[in-house]
Amino acid sequence: MRVLVVGAGALGGYFGGRLLAAGRDVTFLVRPRRAAQLAEAGLVVESRFGNLHLEKPPTVLAENLREPFDLVLLSCKAYDLEAAMDSFAGGVGPNTAILPFLNGMAHLDALEARFGAEAVLGGVVLIAATLRDGTVVHLNDVHGIIFGDRTGAMSPRMQAIAEVMTGAGFDARLSDAIIVEMWEKWVFLASLAAGSCLMRAPVGAIVAAPGGRELMLGLIDEAFAIAKAAGSKPRPSAMERTRTNLTLPKSGFAASMMRDMEGGGPTEADHILGDLIRRGEAADVPCPLLRLAYTHLKAYEARRAAA
Repeated sequence: MRVLVVGAGALGGYFGGRLLAAGRDVTFLVRPRRAAQLAEAGLVVESRFGNLHLEKPPTVLAENLREPFDLVLLSCKAYDLEAAMDSFAGGVGPNTAILPFLNGMAHLDALEARFGAEAVLGGVVLIAATLRDGTVVHLNDVHGIIFGDRTGAMSPRMQAIAEVMTGAGFDARLSDAIIVEMWEKWVFLASLAAGSCLMRAPVGAIVAAPGGRELMLGLIDEAFAIAKAAGSKPRPSAMERTRTNLTLPKSGFAASMMRDMEGGGPTEADHILGDLIRRGEAADVPCPLLRLAYTHLKAYEARRAAA
């Protein structure tokens, strides 16, 4: 199975690098600067699960992408989705499967409108990683991918993708309930992003402050209610993990969106919080805490644009 990995940054570089090291047929779709960097220094990954140094990994530029791949792995930021779709469109054929690892749900609509419902799978990625001076640095102790057909079907195509992912140096699981699993992560991530961006603090500092624990639990309850109204009620075990992890004393856990704000960069506020709020309001689910956090983020974005 020929795999096109869109980008060789933190996520694409990590999982694409693991797949390539495991002998899979992987090509990285990159921009000219990253292509030159990879040609000169190779793809370097630093991780507690083992470092990688892959010399001259296969790369392709968007303008040279003229034949279809079997599988496209997509892990861009939501605000880069349109540009990403333009870049990999030349590698999509009638039988290509697109596996996106963006958070939320809005990207599914955009991908489906562009490439058709049959092409678009569901996916969840579980990792914290960053790109430092061209090196992919793995930051935590998990590195997993969950994927599946959005209908829940365990088709031969999904089994073939599972064979590619399994045994490639990271945790991989084929799910027959991928939409529910995507909603579970969305509830977790939206609650974390709302709390840490609104308070400009990690979980431990928030719950140590007066009313902080109640704030985090309130955000979780609002996000859960929206998921339930959408017909994708998170499972009790997932909600227990979310409530536990987002109320841990002394935890340094914070959303990457908070780091984006502190670094003066763009955020995924519309994709992670705005779209969730819109779905809640359409279902008459009140979400005042989520809306407060979203307003805070949009005010930041307005100041950033003005500057």
